[in-house]
Amino acid sequence: MPFPTPAQLEDVLRPLIRQFGLELEQLKITKAGAKSAVRIAVDGEARPDLDALEELSKEISRTFDDAEDESTLNFGPGYTLEVTTPGLDFPLSLPRHWKRNVGRLVKLPQSGQARVLMVDEDGVVLLTKKKKKKSVSAYGFGEVEGAVVEVEFNTAPTDEAQLIGLDRHAYESLIAQAAEENK
Repeated sequence: MPFPTPAQLEDVLRPLIRQFGLELEQLKITKAGAKSAVRIAVDGEARPDLDALEELSKEISRTFDDAEDESTLNFGPGYTLEVTTPGLDFPLSLPRHWKRNVGRLVKLPQSGQARVLMVDEDGVVLLTKKKKKKSVSAYGFGEVEGAVVEVEFNTAPTDEAQLIGLDRHAYESLIAQAAEENK
């Protein structure tokens, strides 16, 4: 029996991970004989702490061992199991990724840096800066695909921090005002 495919492992992992209130974000398999590795990235509405990751890792390991004993999975001579959360370089692709990062800087693939001001079911509202001029704009999730969180060691400037977490109507007013100024 060959090393399990990603689809086989996802079938086993998804229900187990959901029991912990988490979602499977990424599954990466590296096949290299005794040095094979299964890397699992999980996340949820609330980021799991190290204790939760340890418990989940133990449960996944037990589940994989049981599946090998039952001959439903075969990892070969050995493998390394790594259970983690997505890193900073993990693209923001789902609304929950964006919600967790309200107030933070993100790097947009097409247009540089922006601060996440608000997230709702329609998309994100971002504060961008071009040539020292700041502007507020709304984007659909597809328009900001591939954005990643930027490491920021300082708190947001006061003028930016005051714009974080307003309601949608307030942002629409700011966007309309900026459009009028640019005419």
